[in-house]
Amino acid sequence: MRFYEAVKESRKEVVLWGTGTPTRDLLYVEDAANSLICALKSESNASPINIGSEKEVSIKELAETIRKVIGEDFELKWDTTKPDGQPRRMLDTSRVEKEIGFKAEVGLNEGLKKTIEWYKKSLSSNDFC
Repeated sequence: MRFYEAVKESRKEVVLWGTGTPTRDLLYVEDAANSLICALKSESNASPINIGSEKEVSIKELAETIRKVIGEDFELKWDTTKPDGQPRRMLDTSRVEKEIGFKAEVGLNEGLKKTIEWYKKSLSSNDFC
């Protein structure tokens, strides 16, 4: 949203909280939905399992990738007076493929492109509540 607003307002910088060093395991929504379908089709009686992309990305790398996908040359400014949040969120997904046959297919770049396009389309068509 911050990147979209910067484009709309012709700003040349985007201010982000923290240092950008925390990491996350990001999963595209269609992959998440597919994991549920795999679980429903599975005959596994497994206890709860984690789903994820098996890829760890820093917030800084995420911001740089969003900037690249949008195609704008924003300066990224990090407001280190704001908190970073949890240093690491990476799931152990070692059982998910074995138990229900799920493996994430959509990579970070593709997922961001699809999400940004959906976001732009939703804003212009007033699909939000």
